[in-house]
Amino acid sequence: MKVSVLNIKGKDTGRSVELSKSIFEVTPNDHAIYLDVKRFLANNRQGTNKTKERAEITGSTRKIKKQKGTGTARAGSIKNPLFRGGGTIFGPRVRSYSQKLNKNVKRLARRSALSLKIKSKSVSVIEDFNFEAPKTKLFTDIINALDLQGKKSLFILGGINKNVYLSARNLERSKVVTNSEISTYGIMNAQHLVFLESSLEQIESNLS
Repeated sequence: MKVSVLNIKGKDTGRSVELSKSIFEVTPNDHAIYLDVKRFLANNRQGTNKTKERAEITGSTRKIKKQKGTGTARAGSIKNPLFRGGGTIFGPRVRSYSQKLNKNVKRLARRSALSLKIKSKSVSVIEDFNFEAPKTKLFTDIINALDLQGKKSLFILGGINKNVYLSARNLERSKVVTNSEISTYGIMNAQHLVFLESSLEQIESNLS
């Protein structure tokens, strides 16, 4: 499949690139996409919630009243979970929510996500560019030229470019990643993907 290459002003350069059918034109596997998105979100959970249980509460362990004859329920410790200030019953503990997924399933999920974006015509390819210094306005001009204002956009670079990354960092609806950082969640969460020419070859190498 051929896609026209645009410049940073949104104009056609007269050139086109051939996108690999094995990556951008596969039959989407919805379940693989679901598994990879679930894994991504689970791995981002901190799992640092913690409440003190009965054994962790500071307090005396003496029996606070006699066993019988009070007319109320028996109680053995001030740290009883039923008392105010007592331990928490079955409270959250520090844990890891991370999930593992087969490497081939992750690749299939990303290929499926890219294929869905191609089908919905939500992919653009632009020629490589760079900024002499980080400047948000320059990046905003590119977004406006590509008619992406108001849309969630994901720019995929061929390699690390600090100036471009810093220029987009303050923009809520735009994100910049390198070709090795793309995720199924990032692809599906974006309304439009913008590939720099230099990123395509590496993406095809990673996902083939």
